[in-house]
Amino acid sequence: MKKPALLLIDIQKGLDEWDFYGGHRNNPQAEENAARILEAFRENDFFIFHVRHSSKNPESPLHVSKPGFEIKDGVKPLSTEPLYTKNVNSAFIGTDLEADLMKDGIKMLIIVGLTTNHCISTSVRMAANLGFETILISDATAAFDMVGVDGTKFNAELMHQTALASLKDEFATIMDAKTILEELQKNLS
Repeated sequence: MKKPALLLIDIQKGLDEWDFYGGHRNNPQAEENAARILEAFRENDFFIFHVRHSSKNPESPLHVSKPGFEIKDGVKPLSTEPLYTKNVNSAFIGTDLEADLMKDGIKMLIIVGLTTNHCISTSVRMAANLGFETILISDATAAFDMVGVDGTKFNAELMHQTALASLKDEFATIMDAKTILEELQKNLS
């Protein structure tokens, strides 16, 4: 495994306001898994990049004026870890993320964050299109219930799994937290 960089996307307090985003959410352990991976990256002095969403909607829990704009405590960036603020789905649009990754010679990204079918999917697709080898951690991301065009309600797990299926192999390798932590350990031994 090449020396990877960890990209944590939108793990913000406002995403705890489930009712705003559709009610039920899957993977309640996503943030805990992201924190475990972050700890491993810090212990091994690997590159770490944080991204947060700044919603243009003043009613959104992720609006800069709301407490929910803040990154969750378990994954807060250290002063030495770059933090990018975006206001669209992609972590690469309107930020210096791509330029900074290229400057650091990074070829592989491990991606965690929220939500699977929105900002994670968009950022994973773009990372792959930009030429990064991309690994998405399936249990360190999550989705919310959604309502389809005909009013049909789709549960969060279905939204999560279909987003992962859409990304699998073409845009990213999909792993779980246990597997990526084992891979990292194996390559450091």
